Amino acid sequence: MTEYSRYARGSFVSNGAAEVINLPFQPTTVQLWNYGVYGAPAQHGVASAYWDISLGQGYAMEQVFNATPVLTTDVVTSNGISTFAAGLALQYGPSKQIIGATAANPIVFNVTNHGYSVGTVVVFSGLYQTPTTGMPQIAGMPFVVSAVEDANHFAVVWPGGGSNYTALSGSPAGATVKQVLYPYLYAPGVAFIEAIATGTTTTVTTTAPHNYVVGQEIAFRIPQAWGTTQLNSLPDNAIPGSPIYGYVISVPSSTSFICNINSTGYTAFNTNLVAAPFIGQSFPQVVAVGDVNSGGTPYSGGALYPSPLVNGVPTINGPAISGAFVNNTSQGFIIGTGGGTNDPMSSMVAGDNMIVWVATYG
Repeated sequence: MTEYSRYARGSFVSNGAAEVINLPFQPTTVQLWNYGVYGAPAQHGVASAYWDISLGQGYAMEQVFNATPVLTTDVVTSNGISTFAAGLALQYGPSKQIIGATAANPIVFNVTNHGYSVGTVVVFSGLYQTPTTGMPQIAGMPFVVSAVEDANHFAVVWPGGGSNYTALSGSPAGATVKQVLYPYLYAPGVAFIEAIATGTTTTVTTTAPHNYVVGQEIAFRIPQAWGTTQLNSLPDNAIPGSPIYGYVISVPSSTSFICNINSTGYTAFNTNLVAAPFIGQSFPQVVAVGDVNSGGTPYSGGALYPSPLVNGVPTINGPAISGAFVNNTSQGFIIGTGGGTNDPMSSMVAGDNMIVWVATYG
């Protein structure tokens, strides 16, 4: 170990998907032990795995049970164990060609071997079927993947069945999608609006997780074409120069919240915009303001303030007072799903396994 060595340990219950472990450093070694496999040996069951920075990203050495079952050894050369570090700005995966898309809600996209899962955040580009038709109205907004139908089809929630939306087909030139690798670098950040239900309170649906909490102070930025501009923070006709803010009073889901603004009689929110003029179009947004916007828990005496959460996951930040935005430029390691269903590494993240891990730097 070096003078500046670091050590972290923990455990989690796997759910069948790749597991992301946030740490205050990028490890140079990772060790894993599968409690379930130790207790019930079975073919392809990985009892333990080891990764070292010298192996390269996505590799792993493992102890695995064969058909007998007898413990033996194996190596993984893809989707094994890898490290990551988010930057100060958004980073993206490769652009992938969109073969087609339905004009419906949700919108189902056809992308060969997309590799996305529910919860992945993606951004679309182009989306023109012809120079004046398609669904460019949503190109440039971040969306969370709401469903995965198969290896080539995934869905996002958006009212794509409006009369100004046209289905995509035949792999239109310039119609692409790419993953936002680290979408929650800062929290709560800016959320893009998918729907607004007006009334004595106002219910807002966002295209990706908003990270808001009850008590959040918020402001709206809604361009004229999208309607419901009465929610915008400026101007306040009663008090010129004073912004209009609201407060979150309920959070039904990660992509919806209710605020205390009485929007009865406000202009209806409109997503059925024409496709042609959407180059450089501004999108409807809601942003956090004020002094309760970190997601931290107010101090009540005794223990220190807890580390704030981002999208329900503890960040690597230290104890935090509710206040400023949280810097979530996270780093750590990822336990992948192996190269396929018969790759033994996949058993390390198979559902309901207790995985114990140790990570070190030095």
